[in-house]
Amino acid sequence: MDKTVINIKTDKEVKKNAKKIAEELGISLSDVINASLRNFIKTREIKFSAVPQMIPEFEKFLSGIESDIREKRNLSPALQSAKETEKYLDSL
Repeated sequence: MDKTVINIKTDKEVKKNAKKIAEELGISLSDVINASLRNFIKTREIKFSAVPQMIPEFEKFLSGIESDIREKRNLSPALQSAKETEKYLDSL
């Protein structure tokens, strides 16, 4: 198979950390990149994962809900039927 060279720009830390992990796994960084490219060709998709982070306003909103649950405030009763649900909602 003919080989070609791809030059990419990446952060020094990204390269350093990726190379270290690849070496720990006993493979080269080139192997990691080639595997990623082959998977991209095969699946025609690319996946990025990141730890989801909530915006402060949403964290505050959820904190209020958690507080209500702990204090047993603003909770609806357990409703067993549509009729019972309608009756409850009409009473609000």
